[in-house]
Parts: sequence; structure tokens; C-alpha cells
Amino acid sequence: MSEPLPGVRVVRVTAPHDERLRDYTGLTDVALRAKHEPEKGLYIAESSTVIRRALAAGHRPRSFLMAERWLADLAEEIAALPVDDAPGGTGEPVPVYVGEPDVLQAVTGFHLHRGALAAMHRPPLPSVHELVTGARDGAGARRVAVLEDIVDHTNVGAIFRSAAALGVDAVLVSPRCADPLYRRSVRVSMGTVFQVPWTRFETWPGGLTALREDGFAVAALALSDDAVSLDEVVADPPQRLALVLGTEGDGLSRGAVEAADRVVTIPMAGGVDSLNVAAASAVAFWATRVP
Repeated sequence: MSEPLPGVRVVRVTAPHDERLRDYTGLTDVALRAKHEPEKGLYIAESSTVIRRALAAGHRPRSFLMAERWLADLAEEIAALPVDDAPGGTGEPVPVYVGEPDVLQAVTGFHLHRGALAAMHRPPLPSVHELVTGARDGAGARRVAVLEDIVDHTNVGAIFRSAAALGVDAVLVSPRCADPLYRRSVRVSMGTVFQVPWTRFETWPGGLTALREDGFAVAALALSDDAVSLDEVVADPPQRLALVLGTEGDGLSRGAVEAADRVVTIPMAGGVDSLNVAAASAVAFWATRVP
């Protein structure tokens, strides 16, 4: 057992049914966690890298869960956190629950090989208008990605990672799109969901009309007889561009396509008519990047 770490409130746990660990129970049950995490106002950050990015983005942890050998790795960041001085708070440092690997696996349902978990409080989401007019240090967004009903958390995370790497200013998701802060989305994005500003539309596809009112040209990536090539968009790029990407399999809904200014396709070869939505997003983000 390691020596106590200054400023770190270590709580050792020995039983998987410990009530204090309820935020971490059964994380492999996708249906349960996708519904449960937002209702509690929490999300789960997995791995020391992701936790550091969440903390750097100003997200507030409720607790940590980790094996003994990972404690020192995050001790500096944890010790720098303020005490829980919110109304009704404990007035103590954020608890760090530490247990043996078999106990942690029994709690979460998987082998915790990525170092640590943190139950994080969800920050409030801005409105779409607030986000696109104030994204990137108040300068306003010029390129945004819009995700309609994408259900695979892996695809959502991959799209965020491409958005971060290729200079997309914000990501906007439809009401039924998978949760960007779901554990798998966060992990696949390598924590870039904390780097790229994002929010959720309250109405759909009506929200696209409001986006146009904010000065965006809305381009729907879909197959259509009247579609223009992505090359054509790149040759004469609009000042503000929203790229709308649709759900796996079915693509964009008719309502989303009709609400767009134009339909855009990525030129294809080899008899292939389309790409996976995450791959398509990377191509479109790179092609339309702002110098």
C-alpha cells in the first residue's frame, strides 16, 4: 500500500456492492448507461489521458475510481482540485476510490486496464445560437459539423476526433443523436469531445433553418441526382459552412436534405457509392478546412 498523498482523499474499497460506487456499476450495459448517465447529470471519463483533458476543459469530477498503481499518475491533478464547497457539499476533497483489480472489474463489468475512471458532472449545454456565434474564443464559428441521429458511439467519437484535428469550430447534434459524452464516444475521441465546442439541437430539422439565419450555408452530405461535388464547394467556399452528416445505413432524412441549401457528394471511385460516416466526415472536414 502506498503512502498517503497530500491533498488526495483516498478511500479504499473492498466490496463491489459498495453503495459509494454506484456511479460506476455495470458500465458495459449500453442501454442502461446511455439512458442513466444524462439523467444523473454525469458522464464517465475513462483513462488518465481523457480525465486530464476533461479537467483541463474545466469539467468538475464527482469522484474517481482506480487501481492502486494508477494513483500516483493522477495525484498532481487531483490534489489541485478545489474541495466540494457547493451548496450541500461535503467541504472535503473529491474522493478517490481505490481497489484491487478484481473488485473494480466486478463493479464496472470490464477489466480496468486504461488506468482510471472518473464520474464527471455534465456542464450545461449552450444554445446552438450561443455556440455558433461565440465558438473559438468568441470569434464565431466558420465551419461546423451537424450530426443527424448517428447511433454508434464509436462513430460519434471518431467524428469529434477528426473535427478537433481538422479545425472544425463546433459540432451540433440532433435530438436523437448518440451522446458525445457516453463513455465509448469519449474514449474513441481521445478526449477531444472536451476540446471541440458542441451542443444539441432542441428541434429537428427546424434547427437547420435557425442555423441558416445565423449566416451558415447548409450542405447535406447525401446521394442525390441534383447533388454537387465536394470539389465544387471547395472551389467557391462560403464564409460560414455547416456540413450535415446522417445516420449509419439510412443517411440523412428527407427533412434534413430539404432544409439544406445544397446536397453534396464526395467524388468516389472503384464502384463504391459512399463511405462510413466517420470516414466521410474526415474527408469533408479536410477538404473544407479554413487556412
